[in-house]
Amino acid sequence: MISEEKRRVAYINEKIESGHATELVAEGEAYHAEQLTRIAREICSRAHVRVVLLAGPSSSGKTSTSHKLCLELLAQGKRPVALSLDNWYVDGSLTPIDENGKKDYESLYAIDLKQLEEDVKALIDGKEIALPTFNFSEERREYMGETLRLEEGAILVMEGIHALNPLLSEHIDSACKYKIYAAPMSPVSLDGETWIPTYVHRLLRRMSRDLRTRGKNPQTTIASWPSVREGEAKWIEPFRAEADAEFDTSMTYELPAIRYTVETALQTVPAVSKEYKVAEQLLYYLSFFEGLEASFIPRTSILREFIGGSQFNVG
Repeated sequence: MISEEKRRVAYINEKIESGHATELVAEGEAYHAEQLTRIAREICSRAHVRVVLLAGPSSSGKTSTSHKLCLELLAQGKRPVALSLDNWYVDGSLTPIDENGKKDYESLYAIDLKQLEEDVKALIDGKEIALPTFNFSEERREYMGETLRLEEGAILVMEGIHALNPLLSEHIDSACKYKIYAAPMSPVSLDGETWIPTYVHRLLRRMSRDLRTRGKNPQTTIASWPSVREGEAKWIEPFRAEADAEFDTSMTYELPAIRYTVETALQTVPAVSKEYKVAEQLLYYLSFFEGLEASFIPRTSILREFIGGSQFNVG
């Protein structure tokens, strides 16, 4: 008897091979839409909510999720504004140092908590603030003359890895806040015994984005992944229970699409390198799936944050 897991992988590949990839993609997008509609309705049911805080680990799709959630809130008559907590990073000279003497960008204290809280409280009170942006290449916060004032009844949607940390918004009335944890949560089984962990999805997403936007090869991304995971265990996972809702950013069509973008680059990781074993494992996982071209994926898909072509401003 063929296991349900094997049937699922076979179903994915059959859709792609038979020219029905659009149906496969539509299923994944419908899954996301159903979740976001439910979350948006819950937010709207809480009359005092002014700030939505959306967190998740690296490459969970937080930025795209915040924009898609804003569309759902708009459809329900709200006036949402999406912002990234990254814009409140401290200047590079003030970034905390980790135990290895390196800058710890995963630390909560890499964010200017005082300025962030002042700005959010001012927005809730209907005041205008100078809106910062963070220049990552120069590691400094900049003010380019952009300002923001929330309209009456508007909702601020703020995303970032520390959004659920109580210290980030401890002086903001809890009734004003709604918290969401977003991450891939549906591991894929290849045969009922071999499972692809959800962190692998995130590593492959990060790898695709690093290749496209940062010029980093897979070996470099793999080498940095353990420190990323350590930061998540320390700064993100402990606060998952703070969330009012969870959003599963997994996509049925994700691994076929990611295979199309990273497979060739993964094959260049040197066999003598310490990253080779991970690269080999990733290639093994991807080998179970047919490749899916980006042309099948809508520009509003969360996956576009990593493979490019998103209609949202996702960096």
